[in-house]
Amino acid sequence: MMHGYLILGIGVMALTTYLIRVLPMVIFRKKITNRFVKSFLYYVPYTVLAAMTFPAVFSGTGSVISAWIGCIVAVILAYFKRGLLTVAVGAALAVLVARLLGL
Repeated sequence: MMHGYLILGIGVMALTTYLIRVLPMVIFRKKITNRFVKSFLYYVPYTVLAAMTFPAVFSGTGSVISAWIGCIVAVILAYFKRGLLTVAVGAALAVLVARLLGL
């Protein structure tokens, strides 16, 4: 019984993944020329990534204050056009220092 449920679950996930990748190719056969639609589609990956990541920023440290400190450091470093690795390490170090200081 358990194996059937597992195989069904894998099948549903595979079908869902396949449909998500195939449907845009089937629906949009022509090149998209509308500026609004192109702009919307350009920002979708960034929006989804932010929606998935941002809640974890404030729940991952165990302290909201240290999470805010890390977030502010990350935003400041990103504003000054630092690389992704620099932003991530800088935010992590800021959280570490804040936690060591008891914040």
